[in-house]
Amino acid sequence: MTVLVLRLAGPLQSWGSSSRFARRGTDIAPTKSGVIGMLAAAKGIRRTEPLTELLGLKFGVRLDQPGQILRDFQTARSLDGRASAPLTYRFYLSDAIFLAGVHGDPALLHDLAEALKRPRYPLYLGRRSCPPAGPVSLGVHDITLDDALDSWPWLASERFRRRAAPTVRLEVVRDARPGEPSAETLPDEPVSFDPAHRQHTWRSVLRRHVDVPNDLAERAGVTDHDPLSLLGG
Repeated sequence: MTVLVLRLAGPLQSWGSSSRFARRGTDIAPTKSGVIGMLAAAKGIRRTEPLTELLGLKFGVRLDQPGQILRDFQTARSLDGRASAPLTYRFYLSDAIFLAGVHGDPALLHDLAEALKRPRYPLYLGRRSCPPAGPVSLGVHDITLDDALDSWPWLASERFRRRAAPTVRLEVVRDARPGEPSAETLPDEPVSFDPAHRQHTWRSVLRRHVDVPNDLAERAGVTDHDPLSLLGG
C-alpha cells in the first residue's frame, strides 16, 4: 500500500460539495473532488481534459484543526449603476488544518508529489481565493490509508496544541470500502471539471474517530495539574 500524504492549511479554505446560485457553502472538511482538482492543477491537466488517471484514487481526510465558519457576501452592479445582482453569500473555513491521504498507483503518487512541489497551475484550497500556506505534499509513504490517518502526528498549530489535552479525538472521513456498515453517500466523486458539462457522481464515505497524542500538552502544564501544589500540600 502506498499513500501520498497532504497538509491542507491556509488562512481560508472552502470545500463546497452542494453550492448553488447565490449561496456558496463549505463542507467541514476537504472534499475529494476539490483535492482531485488541486492535484489535476499541479499536473497541468486542463479543465476540459479527461481525469482518467486520477479517477481511481482513494481519498481520506482527518480534521486536525477544524477552524471556524466565516461568512462573506459580495455585491455586483452594472457599469452604469442601474442594475444590481442579488447578494451572493460565500462561506469559508478560517484557520483550519487538515491531514489528507491519497492512495493509488505508486508511480502516479510519486508523480503527483513532484508536481505539487512545482505545480503547473496555481494551487488553491477549494476556491481560487484560498491559496495554501506552505508546502502541500508531505511525501509518499509505504503505509495504508488508514495507517496514515490514524498514526500521523497531529498537525494542529502550536497555539492550538498547547491548549489541548494530552490525547485528542479527531474525526476521520474516508472512502468507504464495499460492504462497510454505516457508510453514507455524498455527491463528491469527480467525473469531469469541464465548465460546459461539469459532472460528479455519488461517493460512499465512512466517518469515524481516532485518538492522537498531543506532544505539547505536558510542556503546557496540561498533565498532572494540581492547583493546590503551590500551598505546599
